[in-house]
This record gives sequence, structure tokens and C-alpha cells, in this order.
Amino acid sequence: MRPLDPVTSRQRAAYGLAFFVLFVALWSWATFGGHVSKTFLANPLTMVQEGVELLTKHGFLFDIGMTIWRVVGGFALAAVIAVPLGVLMGAYKPVEAFLEPFVSFARYLPASAFIPLLILWAGIGELQKLLVIFIGSVFQVILMVAVTVGATRRDLVEAAYTLGASDRGIIRRVLLPSSAPEIAEILRLVLGWAWTYVIVAELIGSSSGIGHMITDSQALLNTGQIIFGIIVIGLIGLISDFLFKAFNAWLFPWKLA
Repeated sequence: MRPLDPVTSRQRAAYGLAFFVLFVALWSWATFGGHVSKTFLANPLTMVQEGVELLTKHGFLFDIGMTIWRVVGGFALAAVIAVPLGVLMGAYKPVEAFLEPFVSFARYLPASAFIPLLILWAGIGELQKLLVIFIGSVFQVILMVAVTVGATRRDLVEAAYTLGASDRGIIRRVLLPSSAPEIAEILRLVLGWAWTYVIVAELIGSSSGIGHMITDSQALLNTGQIIFGIIVIGLIGLISDFLFKAFNAWLFPWKLA
């Protein structure tokens, strides 16, 4: 290996698969070998059996669907509001000076701290869970988009003005095309964070979802179901990440040129 030397796609897949094989091997050694009590950590075979039971007897597919709906709904609401505000902050310095102190303050507030208030304001229904994801995502996206738009090359802006572009044209023809690939990457990253927020929201005052199942399994000391739920979250996140990457590559081919 040499610093920054690239690897082929086949090598990357082989390395990634090798890590998972090693991880499962260590897990099997610790559990099947009796080094860790099954009360605290189920073995891989038990985890698979518990997962099959969840899917076939306990309606876990419904829980998965509810969690995906909450993530997509809360994240989409945050993106619809955050991206335009971030573009305005990046393009217009007075807007940035007005909003940045509050946004910088709010993005450090943990979304989980709002759950008691949101339960009081919105109850324990779907709105409360969507708002947790919204609060956890919106301020991060606003600030990251603002930084990205504000970092647009100044010479491109000056060239557009020289050619007679208006202020609105600068945003539409220069700032947005230049920043769009990075904005898409920002949304991909924050979508991963949204999964952590939805699980926190479902751990409290929820009757459905993956987080609810994990809470019930913890009360029963069923570590097999807990691990299966965690793995399902990881697999869904991995699939959504790959789909987001592929969509971004298709939408912005010049980024890879």
C-alpha cells in the first residue's frame, strides 16, 4: 500500500467483504466459544433465527416500513426548507449575518432533548417523530449548504456579471450549478444522520418502528432481536447510501469528469 494510491472496484468490494467476514468470525468465536454470555450477546445463528421470527410472526416488515416513512418524511421536510435558506445565506451576506448566529447555535442542540417538548406539543403520533428528524437535520443542512454556496469561485461570478447576468441569473446560472453536486452530497450525508434521530424518536412513546421493537426486545433481554434490528437499520442505510450515490453520479456526471 502507498498513500493515496487508488484501488480497483473489485479490490474495494473484496476488502469490504473481508471486513464483514472477519467481524462475523470474531463474533462467532466470542459467542459460540462461550467467551461472552448469550444473555449479553446472541450468537449469529440465534440472531438470524430471531430475525426470521420477527419477520414471519411479529409483523416486523410493518415496523421497517414505518421507520423508512418517518425518515423520508422528516428528512424531505428538512431538505425543502433548509436548501433554499442555505442558498440564500451563501449568496447574500446580509442574510448570512442575520441567520448564521441562530443556525450555528441551533445545530448544537441535540434533537433528543426536544422529545419531551414535542410530545407535549404534538403528542406521540407521527408528527412528533417527523419533527425530531426535522430538528436534527434542518440546521445542519442549512449551514453546510450556505458554506458550499459561499465558496463558489469568485471569478465565475465576475465573468457572469461581465456578460450581463442579473443577480437572479447569478444564483440560477452560476451558484446553483456550481454547488449542486456538493449540495447533493450534503443531503446524502445528513440522510445518514436522520436514521439516528428516528431511532431515538421511536425509543420513546412509540408503538411501531424499528426503535420500538428494539425497546421491547431490551425489556425481554432478547439480544438476538436487538442485533437483528440494528443490522436491518445498517442494511437499509447502506442501500439508501448506494442509491443516493448512483443518483448523484447520474445527475451530475461532470463532477466525476
